[in-house]
Amino acid sequence: MRKLKLQVQMTVDGYMGGPQGQMDWMLFNWDPDLNQYVAALTEPVDTIVLGRKLAEGFIPHWARAAAEPANPEHTPGVKFTQTPKVVFSRTLKESPWEHNTTLAKGDLVTEIKALKAQAGGDIIAYGGATFVSTLIRQGLVDEYHLFINPAAIGAGMPVFQGLDEKLSLRLVKATPFECGMVVLNYVPVTG
Repeated sequence: MRKLKLQVQMTVDGYMGGPQGQMDWMLFNWDPDLNQYVAALTEPVDTIVLGRKLAEGFIPHWARAAAEPANPEHTPGVKFTQTPKVVFSRTLKESPWEHNTTLAKGDLVTEIKALKAQAGGDIIAYGGATFVSTLIRQGLVDEYHLFINPAAIGAGMPVFQGLDEKLSLRLVKATPFECGMVVLNYVPVTG
């Protein structure tokens, strides 16, 4: 069965957005080692799953980067543009995006389990607080890659909102980066 990896940017106090979704706390000046970490993380990925709200910025951003060879984000842009994407939406009737994108309008749990049961490489998830929290709450995430930004905001959109019970995780690796970010890689503890 394929693995679902979650890559999420968050504050040290556990938020992925401010109360109105603000992201002014997020680091964008990544060092080369962090870029290399992301390249290694996404190399075995052959499917990207996205919540609709994040997809609205994610897909056009990476398509622009892929189209500009001089852009420092060109290489990941090519990867993210060429990789098939599944956007989860209850409101869209059809995909407004080209770039290997399909819509999933069915039950999130059923759709993700069906994707995981298909042959192929890893799946990576990106999304907003509601999408990410639902994946976590439903036990669909096999690997967590939490990109901890050196900022605390005190309130906002929590990554782990609405858990029905304790989520036990095992630390696989903690990697600090020169830019000030730390990536914590966890797997769920089962049984």
